[in-house]
This record gives sequence, structure tokens and C-alpha cells, in this order.
Amino acid sequence: MKIEIDEHSGFCFGVVRAITRAEEALAGGERVYSLGDIVHNRVEVQRLEQLGLRTVTHDDMERLDGRRLFIRAHGEPPSTYRRAERLGIEVIDATCPVVARLQEKVKLAYERMTPLGGQVVILGKRGHAEVVGLTGQVDDRAIVIEREEDLASIDFGRPIHFLSQTTQSVALFEQLGAEMRRRAADPKAVTVDDTVCRQVANREGRLEAFARRFDVVLFVCGRKSSNGKVLSEVCRRANPATHVVEEAAELHDEWFRSAETVGICGATSTPKWLMQQVADAITRRFPEKADNES
Repeated sequence: MKIEIDEHSGFCFGVVRAITRAEEALAGGERVYSLGDIVHNRVEVQRLEQLGLRTVTHDDMERLDGRRLFIRAHGEPPSTYRRAERLGIEVIDATCPVVARLQEKVKLAYERMTPLGGQVVILGKRGHAEVVGLTGQVDDRAIVIEREEDLASIDFGRPIHFLSQTTQSVALFEQLGAEMRRRAADPKAVTVDDTVCRQVANREGRLEAFARRFDVVLFVCGRKSSNGKVLSEVCRRANPATHVVEEAAELHDEWFRSAETVGICGATSTPKWLMQQVADAITRRFPEKADNES
């Protein structure tokens, strides 16, 4: 059985940067508090917790006077920074540069739309940390949509500036942008501003080709990963024998009994070492079949 790990899977630049900054902050032995999971991967979070990272919520900020608070790659709304300053909290800001640029775009779009009576619309997952940070740039005066049914919340008689959470599907963004223009009273008043991160988007085509090459595909990602949901569906459409797991303990022997080839891939929040653990677990279960090329 040939086992191969996708060389293009694993942490994106923004996550690598955040993890590196967290490890540097923890190197001195002092505790660091992360505002929400530093990455949407439970196993990686547990590794960092062993180094001294503690995950907290916004409700915990009141008791962090003088402590160090880590802002993860997803970013935060301006209100979080103001509150931290008021509470005397030292902020370690690891917002992904791509997300930070998008936050600025949302503010500029709102400034442009306001005098025109227009609307800022964001394709994203409601409640997701990145989306909360984006809408917070304009005091939550943006419309968040997740699917075509949500277009009912838009007034198509007014101008629209349409943007996207960085980890959304390019195909879905383009589909919804085209539908907005079709419904709009004036299609020229709809600005479709593609802000999907290409480091994420470019993985879709590669993953589709990767998934087709194997009898079985294992997509490794955290349950909370929005990007993982998008990319695992890309794999599943290309290969119905795709199984999503968070760690090696979730493997089932029956997936592999008739398989001659296994492909292992993951989300932008999935560490390479975790995908390797999954590959090693398969090798241990089927030593007589394993041909690990990771």
C-alpha cells in the first residue's frame, strides 16, 4: 500500500507566522494567553498548551491586567485593542497580513458606500473569528452571507461592495457575485472585490488532482476549521472515498483493507507533523502493506 502526504497541504503563511510568534513569546517561560484557539486544530493547540499557552475568551480579559494577550492570525475588531489598552494588557498581534489588508479594504469599502447609500456585503461564516474581525471594522454595519439564499438580505436597488472572508471558495464567491449583478437594478453599481487568499484558493485545483490519484484519501483537519470544511469537500467531490479525521485515533481499519494507495492531505491549519502521525499510524496497522512515501 503506497501512502503519500500532499506536499502542498499544511500551514499557510499566516498560520506559520502566528505559531512562530507564539513559540517565540513562550520561549522565555512566561505564560501567554491566546484570545480564542490560536489555530483551528485541537491537536496543535494542545501542543502549544504544553509550552505554556492558555486559551481565553473575551469574557476573561477583565482578569488579564498586565498579562500578555495573543491575537491570532484571524485578527480582531478595533474594540478588542481598545479594551486591551484600557485593561493594561500587553498585546502580541499575529494577525495575518492578508487578513489585515482585508480589514482595511472593508473600512474603505464602507467609507465609499456610505455617501452612496450602499451596502458592504461579505461572504463568510457568521461567528467565525475572521468575519467578526472584519465586520467589527465598521461597527457591524456589513451584511454577512453564507449562501445564495442569504441574498434576500440585500437591497438590490442600492449599490453593493462585495468582498470575501480569505478562506472562502473562489467558485462560490464568483457565483454569488454574478448573481448579485444579475439581480441588481444597476449591475454597474455592484463591485465584486475578490479577497479570497490565493495561497488557500490555489490549493483547490491541486487538491482535486491529488485526491483523484488514490483509492482512499484522508483529509486531516480540526473540527472548527472553516478552511478545512471547504477543502475537504473539494477532495470528497473528486474522490468519494475521502475521510475527514482530526487525528490518527479516528482511523478505521475497514477504510484500508482493499486500498493499494492512500493520499493524506489537510487544511491550512493542519501541521505537517500531524499528517505524518496519521501516515505512521496506517503503517503500524498494516505493516505488511505499507509503502510510506511521505
